[in-house]
Amino acid sequence: MTPSRRRLRVHFPSRREFLWQLGGGLGGVALASMLCDEGLLASETITGQQRKPHFAPKTKRVVQLYMSGAASQCDLWDYKPMLAKLHGQKFDPGEVVELFQSAPDKVMASPFRWRQHGQCGKWLSDPVAPLGECVDDIAFVHSMVSKSNVHGPATFMQATGYVLPGFPSVGAWISYGLGSLNNDLPTFVVLPDPRGLPPNGHANWSPGFLPAEHQATVVQPSAKRPIADLFPPENSYVTRESDAEGLAILGKLNRQHEATRPGDSRLDARIRAYELAARMQVTAPEVLDVRGEPEHILRMYGLDKHNTITPPAAGIDTRQEVEYFGRNCLVARRLLERGVRFVQVWSGADNGFPRRNWDSHEDLERDHQPLATGLGVGASALLKDLKQRGMLDDTIVLWTTEFGRMPCNQGSRGRDHNPFVFTNWLAGGGIRGGVSYGPSDEWSYKPLDRSRPTYCYDIHATILHLLGIDHTKLTFRHNGIDRRLTDVHGEVIREILT
Repeated sequence: MTPSRRRLRVHFPSRREFLWQLGGGLGGVALASMLCDEGLLASETITGQQRKPHFAPKTKRVVQLYMSGAASQCDLWDYKPMLAKLHGQKFDPGEVVELFQSAPDKVMASPFRWRQHGQCGKWLSDPVAPLGECVDDIAFVHSMVSKSNVHGPATFMQATGYVLPGFPSVGAWISYGLGSLNNDLPTFVVLPDPRGLPPNGHANWSPGFLPAEHQATVVQPSAKRPIADLFPPENSYVTRESDAEGLAILGKLNRQHEATRPGDSRLDARIRAYELAARMQVTAPEVLDVRGEPEHILRMYGLDKHNTITPPAAGIDTRQEVEYFGRNCLVARRLLERGVRFVQVWSGADNGFPRRNWDSHEDLERDHQPLATGLGVGASALLKDLKQRGMLDDTIVLWTTEFGRMPCNQGSRGRDHNPFVFTNWLAGGGIRGGVSYGPSDEWSYKPLDRSRPTYCYDIHATILHLLGIDHTKLTFRHNGIDRRLTDVHGEVIREILT
């Protein structure tokens, strides 16, 4: 460069620098958001804002109900009279059976009574009977198959589409593909079981190699502090004024630091997290406080003070299971109606013994009865609540687990892992209710049509399709590969769509 040109060199601030200098702190962020909403910014999309889908969507939000530990399909909604007919006889499906912890033994009937529900006549076991009022809105997929019979990899597969760690979760992909529906709450929220996290922990809702802003915010509605570090500790010297001043200084330092490290999304995500946290100090307490809900709504979710849910079974407090899952489902509805794009509700914690998850090796009735009762009450309340508010038309509800359980016994009362067939179900915008797709065989051991198994890729492709996204075009370049949620697989399950 010549001296004359060097003298003419000027610094043109970036859009972010301009907004920071103009408004400063949170004011600059608010101005940027308003300008973007009005279409007055340059064509480059501001990270975190709502983005256009590939085609007209039928829905705009998703809530995933994830049963950690492998819920038994043949004890909840995959009704098989053959198991009762041949109970106690040698299990012999005509091939070598590979099990996770045990050897094939005898056919084991479900310990629960079954009844038909709805106009579609769907068979449900008694613990999940409250969902009988909703089966005409639900599509059951009974031909699900996993690529692993180990909890960690199988949980990853349903949560991220891969059995290996390091890949983005479904919620992170949807956040990346569509952006946020609101300014004051996260795009992706996870509500774990109050007793702990599932296998893999926080890696289940990681952004992986996507920009770090797409990670989930973990909220624990039953905890004393539902969102960690959102407010200063009690009895501290931090005041509202000093907190605001500290945030302003931190914001200035962070942006100076960021300017010297272009391309590192972690700092940008941290800055955005601080800014969002400041707004959430106002919005989050109201969202998480369910005490203002009408009594009939609290009763529907099993949260009213006169809760008369089934008494404790086998020494386990069933009422507690209902309260835990029901509260998370109600908070999920409150988050969805305030613009959260993706909410994940977990049931079951990887916290040893006594088991408080769905991994029923020793005693299926003992483990499944209270958990399934909580599931039945909470999930049916969520579906009915969304429907009466007109929100089910543009919200997908997805129920899943990492794999199923075998039709034969383990020990005297348990069931081993079954990756060969299990169930997912979906309801809401664009889903055809009252149908069952991909039946399992007479044992609930493998898909009836083994040439047409259903994988998580197909579920994910279907959800993205309903959100207006072509799953083959939602990609992110990583290590020289155009990665996507569905890898190189996935077919939209059109038989369950309206």
